[in-house]
Parts: sequence; C-alpha cells; structure tokens
Amino acid sequence: MLAAAVLGAVALGAAPAPASSGAPGEPGAWRLTDTGTDARFRGLAAVNRSTAWVAGSRGTVLRTTDGGSHWRNVSPPGASGLELRDIEAFDARRAVALAIGEGEDSRIFRTDDGGATWTESFRNPDPKAFYDCVTFFDHRNGLAMSDPVDGKYRILATGDGGRSWKVLPSAGMPAAQPGEAGFAASGQCLVSAGRSDVWLATGGGATARVLHSGDRGLTWTAHETPVPAGDPARGVFGLAFRDRAHGIAVGGDYRADQASPRAAAVTGDAGRTWNPSDRPPPAYRSGVAWLPHSRAAALAVGPTGTDLTTDGGRTWRTVDTGSYDTVDCTRDGACWASGEKGRVARSGR
Repeated sequence: MLAAAVLGAVALGAAPAPASSGAPGEPGAWRLTDTGTDARFRGLAAVNRSTAWVAGSRGTVLRTTDGGSHWRNVSPPGASGLELRDIEAFDARRAVALAIGEGEDSRIFRTDDGGATWTESFRNPDPKAFYDCVTFFDHRNGLAMSDPVDGKYRILATGDGGRSWKVLPSAGMPAAQPGEAGFAASGQCLVSAGRSDVWLATGGGATARVLHSGDRGLTWTAHETPVPAGDPARGVFGLAFRDRAHGIAVGGDYRADQASPRAAAVTGDAGRTWNPSDRPPPAYRSGVAWLPHSRAAALAVGPTGTDLTTDGGRTWRTVDTGSYDTVDCTRDGACWASGEKGRVARSGR
C-alpha cells in the first residue's frame, strides 16, 4: 500500500538538528523538557501552559501538568506495538489518541482519568483503510480520516467524545487523485475550526490539495494548493486555521536531500483559494500553529527548524534550528512542540 510506504519513510525523519537557537522570549525560542524517553512524538495536544499530552512511537503517551518539569508515562496497556500519531485532549483528564496503520493497526483510544485507564473505542476492520488524523469540533463531536478506500477518503464520526465511531457516507466526498493520500506526520492532516468546518490535507498526487467540509464531514470540496506535489514524498503535511476563513498550509518534500520550494501557502476564504507565501520557510515543514490571540503570527516546525510569521503566513523567518514534528499553542499564551528522540519543548511565559 503506497500510503503505508510513504508514512513508514516519514517516520525515519532526518538526523538530529543542532540545539535551539531562538532569542530568549521570542515565539519559537523553545525550552526543552526532560521526557525520559527517546520515543518520537508526532502527536501533541496542548491544553494550557501547564498541561500537555504527547503521543508517539511504541504506543507511548506522556502527560505533564506542571509545564513540562515532570512527565508521566500514561501509555495505553498493550499498545507498545502501535504507532500513535495524533492525540486530542479536552483537559488534563480526558483525551483521545489515534494509532495509525493498515487494517487493525488503525485504532482509537480514549481516557477519562488522565491516562490511568484507556478504552479502545475503535479498531479498523477494513484492510484497505489506513487512518491518519483525528480532530474535534467540541468535547463531543469529532472526525477521523483514512487514506482513500475505493477511490475516496473515508471519514469516521463521533458524537460522544470518541467513545463510539461510525463511518460517514462517501457520497459527498470527491474522488481522490491517483496516488493521493494523507501524511500522518504531525496530527495536522485533519483540522477543524468552529462548530462545523473541517479541512483535510493531501499529498502524493499530481497536485497537493486541501479538502473542505462545512457540515462536519458530510460533503466536501477539493481545492488545489501551490505546495509542491507530483511525488509520494511531497504535499501538504500540516494545516492550521485561526477561524473558518483564514488558514495556513505547510509541507514540501520530506526527504532531507530534496529542496522544498513553496513550502507554505495561505488562504483567506476557507480554503477555496491558496496563495504561496512570498518568502516561505527554507525547508520542509510538517506542523503549524497560530499564536494565541494573534491574527497574524504563527509558527511552523520541521526537522531542520522553526519559522515564525508575523504577517499571516506571507513571509517567514527561522527562529530556531531544533528538530520538531508538530506544534500547538494554547489560549493562555504558551506554545508546545514535539518530535524525535523524546523532544518536547515549550515557549511562552
């Protein structure tokens, strides 16, 4: 299966990057925390400046409630053979984690007690499906997406906070391009904003596209982006929307020996049209997040560094050279990033 091969290659990542280099106090000037593990954390859910969850390789889930000073291993029992690539947390006690892979390797877990116990609420029965990302509109309603099955992306829906899931009808989903799939690289290939808007990022096809639904996944429209495509290693890897209209897409070519021109694009009309950044990040980026309470500032991360925009994604400058896969910011002014070799960092007060 092409998606499995692509995502397996993505998991290898790049060589460790130099230590952080951001100016103190600047957004993206990361302070590394000691997680006590070398797991790779592509799943990240930042609740606030004190509480965050990360999910990653070997079925590992960690949680902190003191700003990263201490991390507790709260991994689901029996998950050590799984790749957890996305996690969504409602608070310090409730979270939903997604394991990726072909067939039954794609699973969803939920905890209501801070990870002391977990319930497996979904195990994929279809060998043709491969789930990549999960997102929530609120504490009850959420979606998960699979790479195309029989020519269309498959969408799961929950209305009870991830305790149960059902496959949505595919009639409203446009056809996938040959070779097209999602990238389970940062937990940001499926993102939502507000009560009903959701976006799905793609790569591997002739063009890198973003699909949008305004009715919680029942009907979708597909729109091309200028992010590099035309190869299984290229496409949109991460999305962030600060409201239902304004979004940023990041990606490129994940191979370390390949250039990634036009690695970012912006939209102001809910994803109907995308414009390339005038000065994009200098290399492939897999994760992106808007800074708290800002209409113009955002961070993008990847194996070679962190970039900051202060003009809504039109221009970017590198503020840190550490390796991270994903980033998330909270309403109380903190941003978190995570990635390879157990790296989890925080910026902000």
